[in-house]
Amino acid sequence: MANKDAAFGFRPTRHLSGEIRAEEYAIANNASASIFGGQVVEAVAGGGIEAAAAGDTQQLGVFGGCFFTDPTTSKPTFKASYTQVAAADIVATVYADPNIVFEVQHDGTGTAAMNNSAFDFTGVAGSAITGQSTSELDTSTSGTSGGFKQIGISKDPDNSDEATANANAYVVFNTGEHVFKLTTGV
Repeated sequence: MANKDAAFGFRPTRHLSGEIRAEEYAIANNASASIFGGQVVEAVAGGGIEAAAAGDTQQLGVFGGCFFTDPTTSKPTFKASYTQVAAADIVATVYADPNIVFEVQHDGTGTAAMNNSAFDFTGVAGSAITGQSTSELDTSTSGTSGGFKQIGISKDPDNSDEATANANAYVVFNTGEHVFKLTTGV
């Protein structure tokens, strides 16, 4: 059976040794780049975050939404995604622990033979309606370097067929690319 081609970004599924927890990080007031739920973010100087690009070596985690005071209504607001907003109190929820296991879809044919290989991600867009990221694991970058390490193929009955494109995989951050494991600052 063919897998569904329905990218959803990176979804936290379990932890290697504890519980899944999200941390809070600032987003700069009026930052111009959108960030979608399930999208990879990077650490920036001063302690904040921004959307990461494939190949970035200061990846912090996966975006889980944000809180801010709506400048129009003056009400506390939660959104699954961030789009440019003039608010001085924007706080992002980020799954930053490098031991969290994420489920993500391959953009090509991913197999169990790729377990323990490193990958970059591809795609930084998302849905303006749902706020969900369309990031995927970049199958063409399978090898020895990249931001994520595949540790298994998903058990999702709709997307676990290794024989076709778009299988879901379980991944963790690669220690050489995660900001908590770097020996230098950002």
